[in-house]
Amino acid sequence: MPSDRLHSALSTHLDELEQKGTLKGAEDVITGVLPAEGNRGPRFLLDGHGDQQFIKMNANSYLGMGLRPEVMKAEEETTARYGAGPGAVRFISGTYTPHVELERRLAAFHGREAAMAYSSAYATIMGVLPPLITDETVVISDELNHNCIINALRLARPKAKAVYAHNDMAELEGALTQAVGTARRAIVVTDGIFSMRGDHAPLASVCDLVKRYDAEFPENVVLVVDDSHGVGAFGETGRGTEEYAGGQADVLVATLGKAFGVNGGYVVGSETLVRFLRETSPFYIYSNPITPGEAAAATKAIDLLDSADGLKLLEHLRAMTQRFEKGLLDLGYETIRGDHPVTPLMVRDTAKTAQLVTHLKKNGVLATGLKFPVVPRGDEEIRFQVAADHTAADIDQVLEVLASWPGRG
Repeated sequence: MPSDRLHSALSTHLDELEQKGTLKGAEDVITGVLPAEGNRGPRFLLDGHGDQQFIKMNANSYLGMGLRPEVMKAEEETTARYGAGPGAVRFISGTYTPHVELERRLAAFHGREAAMAYSSAYATIMGVLPPLITDETVVISDELNHNCIINALRLARPKAKAVYAHNDMAELEGALTQAVGTARRAIVVTDGIFSMRGDHAPLASVCDLVKRYDAEFPENVVLVVDDSHGVGAFGETGRGTEEYAGGQADVLVATLGKAFGVNGGYVVGSETLVRFLRETSPFYIYSNPITPGEAAAATKAIDLLDSADGLKLLEHLRAMTQRFEKGLLDLGYETIRGDHPVTPLMVRDTAKTAQLVTHLKKNGVLATGLKFPVVPRGDEEIRFQVAADHTAADIDQVLEVLASWPGRG
């Protein structure tokens, strides 16, 4: 059956994306990974770039867990025992001992009654929010929340929805005040770490407001936090934004695919919440889980983080983040200061952002350029992400490349 008219419409749409500057284009293909050696961390090889070696400053693998021998060994041994895939969704025949062990470990790590693993953090938010949002629910969301939260709210059918200015507690309280008497349940949802900027929600203040208004709603004010960029990379022991900023979410969502270096997402909360979601969340019920090998690898990564070696990793990560941030400032660049390893270099110009990304890549550094209209005009930036397997020599090499950019200043 011909589809030429469809192809024409799709091509037109792609052209429009390119004109707007939002076309992502061809993906870099990693063809090899060179392990850390001497005073340098891992290096990456890309298709089409021969033997040129790249420092990855655009990965969410904040602790370098995905390249640790203990984590890889756990996945390999478990795969040999159970096979490469789960074979079915979990309620049919896809639940294995490593899945159960992982969920127990996650609940204990976060000090919650229960945990539930999904195929990804995106699927977790998509699978958690809609079942919790009824036609008698008001949802209140931070304006800079991640795309997964935005799409989950589109999928849900709340009675009303409000968006408050980023981290603006006065606007959040105003939205709660306005919602009183209009619904049985209120849900406040926020990222823990906002991935574009590396800043964090003032979680203790959010929790105070939630508690203050809780009695006004027959089914509570429920706080949902997606801390996918925070858990494992933030806080003294890697417990994320809750540990760093204070406060505790009623429903905490995070990922196994960033600091833990594996794959999958999860939610932790009360036993009742998790039982409810196992019965009502379509992204859990009808999707295959992560593999048993991935579950075992994730458990090993949590064990490593929750140890003396893990504390050393976090200490090194903080030191490298501070070294990079200080280096940017010493070079005269603008950044948004903070303790999270997402370190934005504010360029504030779309053309210069593209030029700097090209300069970095030409000199062996991979980083993400965020241009208008992906970010507001004037907020264009390079998003750098520091990792625990970066060395001081790596950080200094990246700073040398930035120092050599002709457009600096």
